[in-house]
Amino acid sequence: MTDFSHRPRSVIFDTDPGIDDAMALFLLARHPALKLRAVTSVFGNASIEVTTRNARALCAFYGQPVPVAAGAAGPLFAHAARPHSTHVHGEDGLGGRAELALTDQNLAPLDPRPAHELICDMVNAEPGEITLIAVGPMTNLALALQHDPGIAGKVAQVIIMGGAFGTHGHSGNVTPVAEANIINDPEAADQVLAAPWPVVVVGLDVTHAVVMQESYLDGLRGRGGQGAAVGEFLWQATRHYQDFYRSVAGIEGIYGHDASAIAYGIDPSLFTLRAGPVRVVTEGLAVGQTIQNTRPAASLTAPWDQCPVQQVCVAVDGPRLLALFEQVFDPSFDRPAA
Repeated sequence: MTDFSHRPRSVIFDTDPGIDDAMALFLLARHPALKLRAVTSVFGNASIEVTTRNARALCAFYGQPVPVAAGAAGPLFAHAARPHSTHVHGEDGLGGRAELALTDQNLAPLDPRPAHELICDMVNAEPGEITLIAVGPMTNLALALQHDPGIAGKVAQVIIMGGAFGTHGHSGNVTPVAEANIINDPEAADQVLAAPWPVVVVGLDVTHAVVMQESYLDGLRGRGGQGAAVGEFLWQATRHYQDFYRSVAGIEGIYGHDASAIAYGIDPSLFTLRAGPVRVVTEGLAVGQTIQNTRPAASLTAPWDQCPVQQVCVAVDGPRLLALFEQVFDPSFDRPAA
């Protein structure tokens, strides 16, 4: 069993809620290995107005008094703009069940700073302490790097949910090679992965191996605190999500995409990593493809020899990850007092 008695790592959660984002945020909010310090919203699963509203509603619903800052409304370059993923997550981003999270709740206050400025300010205030976990398009992170490149040397770690490298037959979910978060802003993703900060990529290679079956999701109902409202809310929200995956993947459940990124932040031993520089194709037929060069460093040539070595998750202990997620729905699983 992993020991979580050490000081929790401080996290800024960059997100486009999103059903699986809502699940990931609850895991982050509940687990003592992590301390949520701020939430930044980005376009993706819905418009920035919807994702920001959802982020504020979820923070209030989960009892997280942290700043929420609105971020990018679209990709770095207009040519990369794509429709929002409302066919996957619903028009409200939460499977048509946003009102369940909003009922009798006040929205968490909106920080006046743009998301990228909040990221820079917090990282500069606490060098070496902040982990960025990004589960939407990487636009806010790229804007933060542009605003202050020096933050790359001050971030403890960057964990992203995105990409697909073809291991175990897991390829793209938007095109044959491109995953949604990456293709929604390929230029931003390429900048983030090429920056001199330590990145761990939690992509479809592992998230497609974490299937939350309908029976598993049903088992969360009536659990999760707040009078069991969280478990019921997530069950209701995932009905739309499960219908989508039934139609496109033939599974009776959902993939644990964003929760897997949080799980890495809690317990990296769940994953097997592969090292090597990573770049993103930014134009043409393969736009949005993530490519990792695993050749020995001494044999790398331009442009690879100028890129930092990053870590890509290539295998996961799915049953242990699912047990970790389910654990935080136990009412007796309480965070220690601050």
